This record gives sequence, C-alpha cells and structure tokens, in this order.
Amino acid sequence: MAGSADNPEGRAPARQLQVETHGLDVIGDTERKGTPRTLFWPWFGANVSILGLSYGAFALGFSISFWQALIAGVVGIVFSFLLCGFIAVAGKRGSAPTMVLGRAAYGVRGNRLPSVISWVLTVGWETVLCALATMATATVFSRLGWGGGTETKVVALILVGALTVAGGVMGFDLIMRLQTVITVVTGVLTVVYVVLVADHIHWSTVSAIPPGSTQEFIGALVFMMTGFGLGWVNAAADYSRYLPRGSSSRGVIGWTTFGASVAPLLLLVFGLLLAGSSDKLGAAVAADPIGALTTLLPTWFLVPFAVVAVLGLVGGAVLDIYSSGLALLSAGLRIPRYLAALVDGVLMIAGSVYIVFVADDFLGQFMGFLTTLGVPIAAWCGIMLADLALRRRDYDETDLYRPSGRYGDVPLTPLLLTVAATALGWGLVTNSAAHWLTWQGYLLRPLGLGGKSGAWAYANLGVLAALALGFLGTLALGRARVRDQEAQAPSPADAGAVV
Repeated sequence: MAGSADNPEGRAPARQLQVETHGLDVIGDTERKGTPRTLFWPWFGANVSILGLSYGAFALGFSISFWQALIAGVVGIVFSFLLCGFIAVAGKRGSAPTMVLGRAAYGVRGNRLPSVISWVLTVGWETVLCALATMATATVFSRLGWGGGTETKVVALILVGALTVAGGVMGFDLIMRLQTVITVVTGVLTVVYVVLVADHIHWSTVSAIPPGSTQEFIGALVFMMTGFGLGWVNAAADYSRYLPRGSSSRGVIGWTTFGASVAPLLLLVFGLLLAGSSDKLGAAVAADPIGALTTLLPTWFLVPFAVVAVLGLVGGAVLDIYSSGLALLSAGLRIPRYLAALVDGVLMIAGSVYIVFVADDFLGQFMGFLTTLGVPIAAWCGIMLADLALRRRDYDETDLYRPSGRYGDVPLTPLLLTVAATALGWGLVTNSAAHWLTWQGYLLRPLGLGGKSGAWAYANLGVLAALALGFLGTLALGRARVRDQEAQAPSPADAGAVV
C-alpha cells in the first residue's frame, strides 16, 4: 500500500503497535508495504541530529580551510550514504536483514565474522549517541541553574536509555512512527536554532582560515565518510526489506541517499561557519560536542534545544539498537530479536556510563573508534557491493539459511579477503589520541609514506584502501562463484537445516 502525506508508512492509522516478532526471517509478500519514498523518514530522522553541526568543528580540526572542509564534507557524506543506498537494494531483493543477506557473499556461517564486527560497530554508535544526549541534557540543566551534576546525568541517562531500548525492542512499526515525529520536531527546532545563532557567524574570520595540505584534506574526507554513511552500511537493508519486490531500485538508492544526506549537509555548512568563526567554540566541541553549542543560545531556548538534541540523537540510537540486535542474532546467538535488542541496550548503558563519568577525552576516543572499526566495515562494504553488482537474480531466500545450500558454509576467499583488507587498512591509519590504538600505522614507513609522524599519518588512507581491496578483490575472485550459484534451480522451502 502506498503512503500518503498524512500516513507516510502506508498503513492504517488504527493499527495497534505490537512488539515485532520478525528476527532473521524473510519478510513475506503479504507484509511488504510502502514505496521507496517511505525510506526517507527513518534515514532523515536518524541523521537530523544537532551532532551534524559539531562535525564542522571536527572537520576544521584537520587544519584545513572552510572550502576544503566543505568539499570534504559534501563528498564524504553523499558518497558514503550512496553506498548505503546501493546496499539497501539488497534488502528489497532478499527481504532479510542486511547481515543475513551478507551470507550470499560470506557463506552461512562464515558470515558470523562480519556480523560480529557489525554488532560491535552499531553497539558502539548507539553508546556514543546515548552518552552525547546525556551530556547535552546535563549542560542545559547546568546553564539553567537546575543542577547538571551527577544526579542530572544519571536521570538523563536512564530516560534516554529507556526511550532508545523501547524503540529497539518494539521494532519496525514503532521505529517508523517515531522517526516521522523526530523528523518534524527536530527539523523545526533546528531551523530555530540556526536563526538564533546566525549572528555569531563572522565570514571574514571563516574565510581567513588558511588551507591545509592534501593529506589533511583526505583525512577530513575519510573521517566524514566513517562518521556518516560507513557507520550505517551494515544496517542499510534492514528497512528496505519491508518494501514490495517490484519497488524501483533507483528509488531505493535515491530516497535512502537523499533522506540520509540532506540534513547532515545543511548542518555541516552551518557548523563550519560557526566553528570557523570561533576557535574557542571549536575547542569546546571536542570535549562536549552537543553541550558546547548551547553557549551561543539565549536562556529561553535552552529547553527546546535539549529536546531537539535528545530527539535527534535518540533517532540515530534507535536505528542502531534495532540493527545491532539483528547483527547479534546473525552472529549466532539464538534468542528472540527483542531480547537481543534488550541485551544491546544494557551494553549501551554500561558504555555510556564510561563515556559520561570516566572518559576525559571524548573526541580522541571517538575518532579512534570510528577509524578502527571503519576499516573492517569498509572491507565488508566493498565485498558486499561487488557481490551485489555481480548478481543478476534475486537471492534464493531458502539457501540464505542452509549451510549446505548454494551460498556455502565457510568459503575462505571472502574471509581471507576481509582479513587482508583489514590488515592493510589498519597499517595505514593512526590514532595517537587514543593510547590503546598506537599499534596502528605499521605500514606507513615500509610503504614510504613517512611513518607514524609523517605527512600521511592522519590521512586515514586505510579506510579507502580496505574499501577498494574488498570491492576489486571480489570482482576479480567472486565472479565464477556467483555464476555457479545463480545457475542452480531454486531451492524448495523445506530443503534442510536452517541457521
């Protein structure tokens, strides 16, 4: 059923919300609904966060000019979400979660390796977003004179965590409705924020920022990719799997890319202008990315700002906890989907406690987390994109769950390719701000790139290298395997063991 302006999900408004019972199973034709346009709502709602403004300060932190940061941001955001759009097509073609569809490339049980990586990444992201929402709330309360200390942080963490976990446990229907509300409320309040702080922009200061080197520009570009689309590729098909099989692939790609990109692009531009106008603001954002933005606001708008900040961050965290639960199941845990989401919620809250009450360097740990996990996810993304490009038919849904089926059990080629691409990638990235990651960058000197203190040390080439090696390696080595798979007759529904 196609959606309308008042009912974008394309369902009867009287339908009662229920806990989603679907886990890793295929979505039946009778439950497929909507059009590619409905993908706009979850993707926009997940990426309209005020955090997008802080990425302006993050980008300028690479010591590049406004124009360099703008180009790096636009290319990094659009390209990385375009990758999400391509992988979302797999959901329409296979009707299963992203990490189940990956079994076509990795084998049924071989796919547990990328599933574990995906699970760690999504749990990490939901933890970061939950912690940011907690810190932003405490900052607002402190400015209002209502506290802002430990007690406020504890209450904020409980409320944000409860809202996020509730969305993840309830599942698809609630998420789609919640994201629509978040989109409208956050969008309106963000516009008000922009109007209120516009007078803090000083173009003469922004335009005077000197340009940086090519290596610094590439570093900012890769950071934007890992901070946006590459943080979502492993969940990109989790929502398109509910679309009818005949839905337009171009529509799926276009609406996913547009919905996810439009808010970050607008927020990035304004964030660059704000951070470029004040070195003090840029430094404050590194410590408290959301709370620092409140220093520009009049007191009367602090509560609405807290609402927009928390809702925007929760919008992303809800999608993450939903997909992290699916990834945990795909990794081999045999429990209902809603319990997997609950487990991830407990881990999210524990991690948020560490960030909020223990860690003293948010940006350094955050960048280390992104680039470290961005490498194996980039390798997985390259392999998935190439595997999808090689296929001319829809997935055989029965064999996605059978180790003895056409997709195999533990094929070595994709696994070795992932390990090789990850090893190459980690050898080309550095994370000096995160002391536990100083072992990275081991290939920079052997490859003549200046070592861990050279000009290429912070370009984060490893993410691009892993993406390229995964993609090109699969195109070269996977063609015959895909051809053999698609030459086989469709499997009967009762063909054997299910995993």
